[in-house]
Amino acid sequence: MSNSTDSQFNQRVLALLDREEIRNLRQHYSQLLDSNNAGRMDEVFTEDAEVVVTVGSMKGLAAIKQSLADAYQQFDTQQRAHFPFMHAVTNHNVTITGENTAVGSCYLLDLVTDRQSTQHPFLLLGRYEDEYVRVNGEWRIAKTALDVVWPHADSDK
Repeated sequence: MSNSTDSQFNQRVLALLDREEIRNLRQHYSQLLDSNNAGRMDEVFTEDAEVVVTVGSMKGLAAIKQSLADAYQQFDTQQRAHFPFMHAVTNHNVTITGENTAVGSCYLLDLVTDRQSTQHPFLLLGRYEDEYVRVNGEWRIAKTALDVVWPHADSDK
């Protein structure tokens, strides 16, 4: 291979590795949230991150940690302290936009575990739309917004 071809190949490999790290970051968020480890969200978000979800907007790491810890307690209706919800993410689409920036989206299947087995476990279906930045060599979510696809506000009418 020529130097130009080697360089292009290396750039493609690095972009592939970056996209995989970002996919893992989003999955790590779900694992931390679902296992009552909101206090470790600095492993996922930037210090000044913004999170927009169904219950409102959170700005800054301290607010994100507190709101997600509160959500865990709210959904742990049976006081089992064991996965009151499960956030399954799939269909990742990540675009590297610069050396230390990227955007992406993924589907969310938000399941709750406190229902009778005769009831479906879906809380909602949605799509995260994210902005990522690399901080000190590691990818973090700088902004995320959840677009709820189901249920719609008027879906039960």
